[in-house]
Amino acid sequence: MIDCRELCFQYPGDSFALEVPKLSISRGEKVALIGPSGSGKTTFMQLVAGILLPGCGELRVDDQAIVSLSKKERQHFRIQTIGMVPQKFDLLDYLTVRENILLPFRVSSRLSLRKENDEYCDKLAERCGISSLLDRLPQKLSQGERQRVALCRGLVTRPKIILADEPTGNLDPENQDRIVSLLLEQAKEIEATVLMITHEPGLLPMFDRVIDILELRRGKEVTSS
Repeated sequence: MIDCRELCFQYPGDSFALEVPKLSISRGEKVALIGPSGSGKTTFMQLVAGILLPGCGELRVDDQAIVSLSKKERQHFRIQTIGMVPQKFDLLDYLTVRENILLPFRVSSRLSLRKENDEYCDKLAERCGISSLLDRLPQKLSQGERQRVALCRGLVTRPKIILADEPTGNLDPENQDRIVSLLLEQAKEIEATVLMITHEPGLLPMFDRVIDILELRRGKEVTSS
């Protein structure tokens, strides 16, 4: 599902360089990505999402060579194939909760908003405990509620891959467990691959694999959960 070889990336004018000799993540696998701040976790995730392009090496996502796609094609591919769950939620304050969840269908011409998508939105909202909030605006929600909206938005297209960048960073331990449990349960139901960045050791046993970005950069893929 995610495969890279001799991957490298460097920001213009920055001394930091990310190199990943080898990584393979299988379909349906649930992987936690750990490591200190500034070690390249978010950069790597943005490369997988096609937000950034590598300077060298091979990167295939769902058997698609990311570097062969134009910027517009990468955006369409990302919306169709990948569910993004960011730490800072990225909700649009002028849209209702329902409109925020269904936003991927509004921003890509390759996705059609159908009745079944509305119904799945309702199902996700119910499972995440936000059914009563669908007509509210985000600024009226708590941090935990906003995170659950972001989670629903990341899942609503039934993506093949879910990329979550510290989605529990602003939550208390109880809500951290709840959000990750919901994410992994829904991912299992739609048979999605999960790659999640986290700094919370207590969450690691919930994943199939734990990968330390520093070990990955040294050519060692796996640490046990």
